[in-house]
Amino acid sequence: MVASRIAVPGRGLVPPGEPVLRGDDRGVLHGDGLFETMHLRGGRPWLRDAHLARLARAAAAVELALPPAGALTDLLETVSAGWPAGVEGALRLVCTRGPEGGGPPSVYATLGEVPAAARAARRDGVTVATLPLGVAARTRTALDWLPAGIKSTSYAVSTAARRWAARNGVDDALWVSTDGYALEGPTANLVWLAGDTLCTVPAAETGVLPGVTAAWLLAHADALGLRADERLVTPAELRSADGVWLTSSVRGLAEVRTLDAVPLRRCPRTPALRDLLGFPLP
Repeated sequence: MVASRIAVPGRGLVPPGEPVLRGDDRGVLHGDGLFETMHLRGGRPWLRDAHLARLARAAAAVELALPPAGALTDLLETVSAGWPAGVEGALRLVCTRGPEGGGPPSVYATLGEVPAAARAARRDGVTVATLPLGVAARTRTALDWLPAGIKSTSYAVSTAARRWAARNGVDDALWVSTDGYALEGPTANLVWLAGDTLCTVPAAETGVLPGVTAAWLLAHADALGLRADERLVTPAELRSADGVWLTSSVRGLAEVRTLDAVPLRRCPRTPALRDLLGFPLP
């Protein structure tokens, strides 16, 4: 996502090419920071409060002091003001630990148009391959020292997985635990349909990121006559599911067309699920 706008507390909008971080910022040096990405629709960030609540929970988990919620809301409004109502935006809020040696957190927001690739994935679906994560499904939540399920700026593992997917000719990866369960993608949650039940992976049990978009979708599944559940699932079970999707804040809902080169059943409910989320097609 290429930022066409950047805003900093106390400075307002700054030119996109102007530096906003110090060279010794711990977010840069150590990946010691958090972020949230929101879908800007109609000039407003969708599910803003849910994203800010997730950010606050993550900040508490890593002991990162955030500005007051009102200041963050003001920052989002500053960067979004005057954005064309008919243009989808990818709005990112970043909070790092700040410079080495102490100092206030570094906070800024960026805004750019939703990439064409994300809109195409929403329209056409994605090809996915499973990738071993190297830990059992419940390992991360069993480690009380490890903050699990946070959206950290430490993105080396996720970007490595995306590079692996590109090298292997697929659109995305799906991490699988050593005990055989599908968990999440590098930047997406897993959602699937089993009969009349819309399912996702339990974050509290596995340490996957609790997806804001996935949670909203499951909370409103009854509007389509579906039940909702959180459960563990194997790749083999996904291959026989009635529908499989990756969900994220910017892509929205992307149907998984193939998993490990095996074509999956196309779900006739995909358009209704996408409409329920309110993401437009390109």
